Amino acid sequence: MSDTQSFEFQTEVKQLLHLMIHSLYSNPEIFLRELVSNASDAADKLRYEALKDDSLLADDPELRIEIETDKDQRTVTIRDNGIGMSRDEVVENLGTIARSGTRKFMEQLSGDEQKDSGLIGQFGVGFYSAFIVADRVTVNTRRAGSEAAVRWTSDGEGRYTLAEIDNRPRGTEIVLHLREDQDEFLEAMRLRHIVKRYSDHIALPVRMRKADDDGKPTDEWETVNAASALWTRAKSDISEDEYKAFYKTVAHDFEDPLRWVHNRVEGNQDYTSLIFLPKRAPFDLWDRESNHGLKLYVKRVFIMDDAKQLLPTWLRFVRGVVDSNDLPLNVSRELLQSSRVVDKLRSAITKRSLDMIESLAKDDPAQFESFWETFGPVIKEGVVEDAGQRERIAGLARWHSTQGDDTTTLDAYIERMPEGQDKIYYLTAENLATAKSSPHIEGFAKKNVEVLLLTDRVDEWVVGHLTEYKGKSLVSVARGEADLKSVVADPKEEAEQARLETLYQDTLERLGKSLEADVESVRLSQRLTESPACLVVGEHAMSRHLEQLLKQAGESGMPGSKPILEVNPAHPILEHLKQLDQDEQFDDLSRMLYEQAVLAEGSQLTDPAAFVKRLNRWVFRDAGNADGADAA
Repeated sequence: MSDTQSFEFQTEVKQLLHLMIHSLYSNPEIFLRELVSNASDAADKLRYEALKDDSLLADDPELRIEIETDKDQRTVTIRDNGIGMSRDEVVENLGTIARSGTRKFMEQLSGDEQKDSGLIGQFGVGFYSAFIVADRVTVNTRRAGSEAAVRWTSDGEGRYTLAEIDNRPRGTEIVLHLREDQDEFLEAMRLRHIVKRYSDHIALPVRMRKADDDGKPTDEWETVNAASALWTRAKSDISEDEYKAFYKTVAHDFEDPLRWVHNRVEGNQDYTSLIFLPKRAPFDLWDRESNHGLKLYVKRVFIMDDAKQLLPTWLRFVRGVVDSNDLPLNVSRELLQSSRVVDKLRSAITKRSLDMIESLAKDDPAQFESFWETFGPVIKEGVVEDAGQRERIAGLARWHSTQGDDTTTLDAYIERMPEGQDKIYYLTAENLATAKSSPHIEGFAKKNVEVLLLTDRVDEWVVGHLTEYKGKSLVSVARGEADLKSVVADPKEEAEQARLETLYQDTLERLGKSLEADVESVRLSQRLTESPACLVVGEHAMSRHLEQLLKQAGESGMPGSKPILEVNPAHPILEHLKQLDQDEQFDDLSRMLYEQAVLAEGSQLTDPAAFVKRLNRWVFRDAGNADGADAA
């Protein structure tokens, strides 16, 4: 053995190891599931590389995983004869966390052990789960095709050591030196039970030593799992518990899946798929560039962990396996992007995923509400990205509405539409509170016309593409002129509106001139009943809410259009403006009217301090103390 070198763990690893040891003590047995799963992946990778170089398997072609205990040494050993690791790969895989989004994940950790253990479940614990039960871990490994072997050792406290070793077979051996309170894992029967529970589906044999009549291990090995790929078995032969255990291995999730679909297809296409809906969002759900996709096998041979081409980005939370008999064994990521077979697989799996989601919505509405709250904003991305599924996704979507506190569907909205209404009205806003108190919906509420309240950040993007649903146009109540008269016609109101237009014509012109730097025009509103004013945009202009979102995203250079100021002819402020002769006071109140409209839509003022001064002047003026206010 060469000289031993010592290294520091990456900062994120130190934090994760601390949480492993202190947060997951309530479910320590998952360490075996994770290490067996890693060993299985190592065998899959070797089998794939051996397609190009069969000499990699020549000296030991029977791939397997072995588990054994040593009560005297208080160790549990898990070994495989898979691909193994080089020295550089050991440093990369065991000294750092190279997974996409890791830093974001670590920033979410709060220090609350109960909450953080859930986050770890989303992240996937992998190799580091060994430190749940061990106070020292040794890894001996040699990569296939190389003569150099390496030993990695750590107590999980911040450092690890590396040393070159001799006479090491291909693959990886992990030796766990158990903590004092983990003696249960020295019992072979306990380990057999864990393997059957979590790893029965692993598609290569997991072996342990047979015991003699006295219960002592012998030199003879036996397979303790089914050793066949679960997805290749008939559905009738697979229990719910087996499906759930398989999901936890594939998704590295602690919770059971919400639902799953297992299909075998023969004919024009020949493949098997097993896909799952999770209950909890993965920590990197909003990272569209993160590793996601399904595990891809070709003729039972593992090809890749995250075949993104098999699922659209808006279904990136779906987990599972696809095993195709139509793809070549040497398929690459580049080949997947231009394969007709993959295009057909993607289309079929997308439809199957939507079938599963629709089934959940129909069978368990309460559970679906929770699911939609978590994954709905991501699914709605499909309205933009997948024109072929646009109406189907829109039909699944749940939206808040001015009719009650529960969410609704577009179909339910259409059923409630009064005779004469031929449009679906909506309002986009930063949050539900802002939407519910928005001046834009006042006139619609008065006439009992329902408005959908869209508060997900993705909704502006969605309604830009979902212009109609089942023949009904989607119309923003904050864009263009409110066409309430086309829904609820009232000749008396129309006559009164015409009278008011004449009455306030001069006042509107003065307002337009006073605010010409900020607004395109000023007009009387048909949508306001209580508020003095609101801001709207033209039929084809960018919405005010979308402008806000772009500014928040740093797109400050985006060209925007001036809004239209609508004023309420029934509000005392407009009558007061009509009677004001002094230009200074008129401009002051006009400015304050405009700034109120900006605040009411949830936007920020460019000069809040000036608004406060104006407001104070008018408060004191009304109280007969304008001089004191000016002095202040």
